[in-house]
Amino acid sequence: MLSPLKRLLLGRPLPTSAARRERLTRVTGLAVLSSDALSSVAYATDAMLEALAPAGLLAIGFARPLALVIAALLITVTFSYRQTIHAYPQGGGAYIVAKDNLGTIAGLVAATALLIDYVLTVAVSVSAGVSAIVSAAPSLDGARVPMAVAFIGVIAWGNLRGIRQSGRIFAAPTYAFIVSVGLLLAVGVWRAGAGQMGPQAASAPSADAAMVGIGAFLVLHAFANGCTAMTGVEAISNGIPAFEKPEADNAAATLVVMALILATMFLGVSFFSVRLNVVPHGHETVLSQLGRAIFGGRNPLYLALQVTTTAILVLAANTSYADFPRLASILARDGFAPVQFTHRGDRLAFSNGIGLLTLMAVALVILFNARELRLIPLYAVGVFLSFTLSQAGMVARARRRREPGWQWRSGMNAVGAASTATVFAIFVMAKFREGAWVIVLLIPMGVWILLTIARHYRLTARALQLPEHPPAGPRHHVIVVIVPDLNRLVASMVAYARRLGDDVRAVHVGMDAGRARALQDKWPQWGQGTSLTVLESPHRSFVEPVLTYLERVEEERSQQLITILIPELRPRRWWQAILHSRWSEQLRSELKGRTHVTVVASFEWPLRR
Repeated sequence: MLSPLKRLLLGRPLPTSAARRERLTRVTGLAVLSSDALSSVAYATDAMLEALAPAGLLAIGFARPLALVIAALLITVTFSYRQTIHAYPQGGGAYIVAKDNLGTIAGLVAATALLIDYVLTVAVSVSAGVSAIVSAAPSLDGARVPMAVAFIGVIAWGNLRGIRQSGRIFAAPTYAFIVSVGLLLAVGVWRAGAGQMGPQAASAPSADAAMVGIGAFLVLHAFANGCTAMTGVEAISNGIPAFEKPEADNAAATLVVMALILATMFLGVSFFSVRLNVVPHGHETVLSQLGRAIFGGRNPLYLALQVTTTAILVLAANTSYADFPRLASILARDGFAPVQFTHRGDRLAFSNGIGLLTLMAVALVILFNARELRLIPLYAVGVFLSFTLSQAGMVARARRRREPGWQWRSGMNAVGAASTATVFAIFVMAKFREGAWVIVLLIPMGVWILLTIARHYRLTARALQLPEHPPAGPRHHVIVVIVPDLNRLVASMVAYARRLGDDVRAVHVGMDAGRARALQDKWPQWGQGTSLTVLESPHRSFVEPVLTYLERVEEERSQQLITILIPELRPRRWWQAILHSRWSEQLRSELKGRTHVTVVASFEWPLRR
């Protein structure tokens, strides 16, 4: 029943050989892996101004120098990650760099920080997209959560269809958003040059005046909020293998283009926000207010800006859908995450990672009522921690390998590491009481979980390691045949059991005395010489008497193999299975982990009619 629906939604399965054809070009790569970073233009200035606005116009003037500092930091981090792309073309980003150069724990800290941030990226981006809709249509404010959950479902569906499909789906909205914001800034510059926009109401204050009138903590708080513009920069370095050959060159070029577009848009939006004294408020974003002010009311250009903003914000979550499953698969390959994350689905996507990311993002959206400003205190802590570890790892790599030009590369990475470490510390201090403490606790917990998984896999590998000589077989083999009734299926199963060994024992749970006597009367004819034991069940339980009997069998001798055969009817249609007893599934579930059972097998009989 589910298979045709799955084919309809996801398309036909792709062979493994098609993986090469599913690679990203620079054009689609910018859409798939940069939408998170580019979309931050829609809320980073809001977050910065939200911190400054309570102190008045004097504080708002500080948005310009803060935006310049953030843009400079963005360029520094971009060139650092460009080096990472060429040094580690297999992908993995901060996790691989930190693990290779700073040790396993540092790598796992970076990986955990990124995984947490990817989940938050989906929740923040989709919630911000819903806010853009509410800004244009305030009557939809009560439908925030349903809209956000629906958007997450659409993005998950697009990614389950595969990389190339998701690239096609998400390319148009990304480039439409770039054009819309570019047009907004171009019209703003033209109107400002033509004297059609009023001058700035308050000039930027001096540093001394700011310290007296505003306070350093408020400025640092705003700076930390504005740094959310840099989230998503690391995504391209994590997803290098998704690009067409030459992977590293294509990824590096895409990263530089993304950084230039992001810096231009963020600076433009921040500068015009200060000039027009725009501040965020409950039902309208800064970008929406700028659109009305620059385009002149709610005209088609304003509506296009809101539509493309909503689209890019919603689809920005796609960056996480591209990188969370890939990073989880790398961790699983290294033995730090469940092996299921390495498995690709029918469409060559890491479907298990996509499913987990979807569930966690939906939970966050519901918990925080799809309000992105409530989620931002949790956001970006992990990003800047991973930035710092990645760049510090590149410094250690350059000093160890000492390749030509290592001094200037090491110096740039050191500056970047110091800068992002400072931002990380500022963010934690400024946002600790607002929720950043949650991430500070979650990261070490995540590292502990990954180490626990790795320990389990190491113990498992040690237990399954081949001995010096082939192991000796069991001294005795007991085949226990479960007989709920006497019919053609059971008779065939008994004949099969006789082929497996000489010690075959049939077991019937006597919950009906009349049926048990009838079975005992017929058994000499159909039992093929095997013994039949009728187990009493005074409380009408099928499972407990069988478990007690198996414990007695185990105590008979040491080093024996016990095989249990369970008869199972296999109907032709799914609904027919509902009409038959499911006791075999209950028994199989109870037998899991029992030391006295070595093999549990179903003897299936297909129902032809």
